[in-house]
Order: sequence, then C-alpha cells, then structure tokens
Amino acid sequence: MAELFWFSDEQWVRIVPLLPTNTRGLKRVDDHRVLSGIVHVIRTGCRWCDCPAEYGPAKTIYNRFVRWARRGIWERIFTELAKCLGQPERLLIDSTIIRHTGPPAVEKGGPAAGHRSQRRRQDHQDPPRNRRRGQTPGDPAHAGKYQ
Repeated sequence: MAELFWFSDEQWVRIVPLLPTNTRGLKRVDDHRVLSGIVHVIRTGCRWCDCPAEYGPAKTIYNRFVRWARRGIWERIFTELAKCLGQPERLLIDSTIIRHTGPPAVEKGGPAAGHRSQRRRQDHQDPPRNRRRGQTPGDPAHAGKYQ
C-alpha cells in the first residue's frame, strides 16, 4: 500500500483562504482529510474507489474533486502551492516520446485485406430443415422431393 499523503501545516495554512465559503446545503466534512485524499489518488494513480478509508468515503472524495475542478478551485490551490519558497523536496521528469513513422504494417482485417483467414465452419452447423448438404432451394433436380 502506498504511503498516505497529508498536507503539512504550512501548506494547509496557505490553502484555507482559497477554499470556497459560499456553499449551500449541509456543512462540508473535514476539508483537510478529503483534500489530502484527493491528492493521494492523484499522486498514486489509484482508482477513486480504492482510496484508503482514512480519507473518508470514496464518493465524497471523487465528488469534491469533480465539483471543484469545474469551478477552477483546484487550479488556484495548486498554483498557490507551487509558489514554494526554497528548493522543492522532489522533482519529477517525464521523458515519454511517441513517434509515428508511417502507415500501419497491416491493413484492418488481417494480413491481406479482404482475405478471410478463417472460413465459415459449415461442416459443424446443422443443415437447414428443407435442404441437405450441397442442395440449393431452387435446385430443379430436387424440387418435388424437398418442398
């Protein structure tokens, strides 16, 4: 299990003024706990439903993230936290490169487009009631016998 994330007291003092105060309905649950849970999910990449119970109900954590993202609150919080004084504790570098050099080597449908790699398995299927193998409905040689 990944190490739990909690905002430090210094970070929390900088976040509190950015939290919305014009909320309707029920009083919000512990912001410190829920916001730390959101950052935990973002940092670890786990699913919302797999967020540790120490942060509270997963649905509360997810809903808070989505609603505040729509209102731009997360952008303000992370911008404020990015204004750190001194050297950061960690730096992350991602050097992912994706290159596309040309058309795909194989067309859709297999090695030769239009070619059936597997034939229909008619031998293993039941024949229709009115016909035997190899006969067609309009076959004049068997017209009276099977119709």
